[in-house]
Parts: sequence; C-alpha cells; structure tokens
Amino acid sequence: MTHPVNRIDDTVHQRVRLGILALLSPVKSADFTFVRDEMGLTDGNLSRHVQVLEEAGFLSVNKGFEGRKPRTWVSITKDGRAALQREVAALRDLIAGMST
Repeated sequence: MTHPVNRIDDTVHQRVRLGILALLSPVKSADFTFVRDEMGLTDGNLSRHVQVLEEAGFLSVNKGFEGRKPRTWVSITKDGRAALQREVAALRDLIAGMST
C-alpha cells in the first residue's frame, strides 16, 4: 500500500482550489461573485483558479445575463466531486496514520 500522501492530487490540494471545490460540493452552482467573496479572493485570482479546475475537468463555467447584468456561474462536475472525495479520503488516511 502506498503512503496516503502519494494520493494527494496537486491540482485539488492547493488551498484555494480545495476550498472552491468544498464550497461548491453541496450546491448545484454558485455565482462567481459569491465564490470570490466567500473565499476572500480578487476577481483575477479566482479566475485563474477556476481556469485550472475547469481545464482539469473539475468545474464547469456558465456565463449569461440576469436582466442586463452579466453573470458567471460555476459548478463542480462529476469528476470534480470524485476528485474531492479522493482528496478527502487521502487526507483522512494521512491523519489516521499520525495517531497510531
């Protein structure tokens, strides 16, 4: 069996990206502005992290309008949920190994 640290996904494990996936996991989608404010990020910083997660297939981005106001919605994909679950399992195993 490999050490749990070897199962940590560098794309998911980065602090902000892990937070984004965790924030989106219980909801269908969230407005970009909500995610930005909840995570305490700038537009540019969040955009870059969303881009990385989208390229990995972990997020989907939908742009549209609400009235005349442009809106961007982000949602976690099936692959993103699976990646988050794997990450949490690896972290749990890592922590469990510390207490033995």
